[in-house]
Amino acid sequence: MKQEENKERSTAREAGGRTAGPRRFTPECITSLAPGEVFVFGSNLAGMHGGGAARVAMRHFGAVWGQGVGLQGQSYAIPTMQGGVETIKPYVDEFLAFARAHRELLFYVTRIGCGIAGFHDREIAPLFAEALTMENVVLPESFVDVLQPR
Repeated sequence: MKQEENKERSTAREAGGRTAGPRRFTPECITSLAPGEVFVFGSNLAGMHGGGAARVAMRHFGAVWGQGVGLQGQSYAIPTMQGGVETIKPYVDEFLAFARAHRELLFYVTRIGCGIAGFHDREIAPLFAEALTMENVVLPESFVDVLQPR
C-alpha cells in the first residue's frame, strides 16, 4: 500500500467525527468502513466505475463493474451521468426509501454528481433534504450547508 494511502486510511466512523453540534458529516476521504456502514457514490447507469468516488467504491467497498444502481457490497450506487438533476431525483428517492427500510445500516453519502458529472452542491443537495431527519444517513458538509445555511 502506498504511504499516502496508508496515511489516509481510517474508518468512516472515525473520520466522521467532524460535527457541528449533533450533526455528523461524511468525511472527504473514506478508504475503509466498519461493518454495517455503506459508501454512497455517484455512478453511471452502465456501472463503469472508472473514476472518482465510483472507483473508490469498486476498489474498497465491493462496487460491481456493470452495476450502476443500488447496493453492492458496502457501497450503494446512485446514477448521476444520464442527464439533468431531474433524472437523478428518482434514484435518490429510491436510495432514501432503501435507507429507511435498512435502519441497521449507516450510509455515508458522498458529494454525488459534484465531481465528474459536473453538478454543483446547490443543485444536488436539495434532493437529499429528507435525509436531514434520518439518523442513518450522513451527508457531506457542503450539502448540509446548502440545506441548512449557517
